[in-house]
Amino acid sequence: MQFAGKNILRLALTAILLAAVLYTSTHVRYFPYTLFGAPIVLGMIRRAWVDWLWVLGGGLTLAVLDYSFKAFDPTLGTAIWFALLAAFAVLGIRTVWANGEERKLLIYGFFPVVLFLGVEYAARGLLYITESLHPKTFDLFLYSFDCSLRVQFPFLVGQIISKWHWLQLSCFEFYAALPLIVALVYAAQLRYAKSNALPVLLTLLAAGPLGLMFYNLLPACGPAYLFGAAFPRYPWPTAVAMRMSVLPIPINGAPNAMPSLHMAWVLLCWWNSRDLPRWVRAIALAFVWFTVLATLGTGEHYFVDLVVAFPFSLMVQALCSYHLPFRSGERRTAFLFGMFVTLLWLALLSFTTKFFWISPLIPWAMIVATISSSVVVWHRLLQTRTPELPAPYLTAAAGAGA
Repeated sequence: MQFAGKNILRLALTAILLAAVLYTSTHVRYFPYTLFGAPIVLGMIRRAWVDWLWVLGGGLTLAVLDYSFKAFDPTLGTAIWFALLAAFAVLGIRTVWANGEERKLLIYGFFPVVLFLGVEYAARGLLYITESLHPKTFDLFLYSFDCSLRVQFPFLVGQIISKWHWLQLSCFEFYAALPLIVALVYAAQLRYAKSNALPVLLTLLAAGPLGLMFYNLLPACGPAYLFGAAFPRYPWPTAVAMRMSVLPIPINGAPNAMPSLHMAWVLLCWWNSRDLPRWVRAIALAFVWFTVLATLGTGEHYFVDLVVAFPFSLMVQALCSYHLPFRSGERRTAFLFGMFVTLLWLALLSFTTKFFWISPLIPWAMIVATISSSVVVWHRLLQTRTPELPAPYLTAAAGAGA
């Protein structure tokens, strides 16, 4: 009876999952990049060709049903959408019907995909609330700091990438595809270093809501919203920026510039790929560099937003490293340092904009000190971990010992 009851529950969960996928495929046309986590997790954990045959068959089935009853025109976008939904269904069904350690591993893979999807949709509503709470933003404050460097990086990078369509397109794709590297790093942790997987997952999840909290401390939208059509070709001259009145102003846009969560997430992915295969590290590093270009070149962020992302992400990393003691040691040092430096930057940007104009050496020295010290403290924090070797290495070591 217990066995039959368990199978009935599994059948019910499978039916609910398939019904949800079928409904979504026929009623939704926007596919979030977060859904790419399903095939990434499925391929990283199971690596079974039969799963991809099910994905192919499921995608074709969804396409036939959709085109037959909804009469949508076949496009590459809808084909990708159906394939992602099929991968999500296969991953979910494998999770429901698995047993033992495999089921535990698949649960750790499937539910974070669902969780990240929920976080992505919830973030839109939270950003709308932040925008309504702050009708005026501090964009001029951040722009003033960028100008004090004597190099306006968002305009410079924006002008460069606008000259090459392939570079502009690549930057946009890397910027939009952030959930792919998040899913890849987490799935790789599940496969190669299980003991680090949950702290990494918690870190990547916590960065979002913590970032939303900091958005309310210094709300800003970005130079593209401040300058509109004038970005990136027509920056203000340094002499004009030096004498401008720095006041909060109303801007139509989401105040999600300070700190740059895109930069924080790719930094977290890069640092948490430390013990993973080189190809994962290479992809994570590519996301770091293209994110720098994209956040600046699209005008979504000021240069200082990316700088503050370093201590902010360090703070998040330390906060979520629950496997390390907090009262003493590197975790406490990293958390306090990251939080203090992040808040210090917000305070200085809010109240002492003229201070940065005394000499360009002052803002540049602060940038170098912030990034270098954050990297050093971050390295010490990660060094306190006991890396878990991948299973193939453990097997080889056991064989050598025998």
